[in-house]
Amino acid sequence: MVNYVGIFSDITERKAAVANIEFQAYHDALTGLPNRLLLYDRIQQAMAHARRSQALLAILFKDLDRFKVVNDTLGHQAGDELLIGVAERLRHCGRAEDTLCRLGGDEFVILLAGIESPDDAQQVAQKVLDAMLMHFVVQSHKTCISPSIGVSLFPRDGETPEALIQKADTAMYQA
Repeated sequence: MVNYVGIFSDITERKAAVANIEFQAYHDALTGLPNRLLLYDRIQQAMAHARRSQALLAILFKDLDRFKVVNDTLGHQAGDELLIGVAERLRHCGRAEDTLCRLGGDEFVILLAGIESPDDAQQVAQKVLDAMLMHFVVQSHKTCISPSIGVSLFPRDGETPEALIQKADTAMYQA
């Protein structure tokens, strides 16, 4: 005679907690966008694909001009509200396969993988500029904000995620 004993437990809560921790590790808490850690992983994947397919990839590094003024005059809650609004607009500037990331503060990066020419990056940069033209309403105040954007291209401007981001950051400050 064979006897079996089984113990069952519901691990739904544990799996949800693990998924939540993983999401928090790879995403910005304010905007829900990928963070620096996830961005670097995606850049490395895109670089490997670009090497195999002889394609280009572009990094668009963007920050908000005079963002500190919003924080200083309207408060940090207003600054957070503005960042959430900017993230929402930026989500519509690229393709579904592109990665939009918030690095921190008012810095955002868009990874354009598998582009055919530098003109593709220019078109997305123009979409970003156009998206920021309309004012934002932050705590009942109309706020206009303009971005500065720098672009770097793989492989021309660097062979590592760090080099590409640094080059795009430098280009943004020159802009």
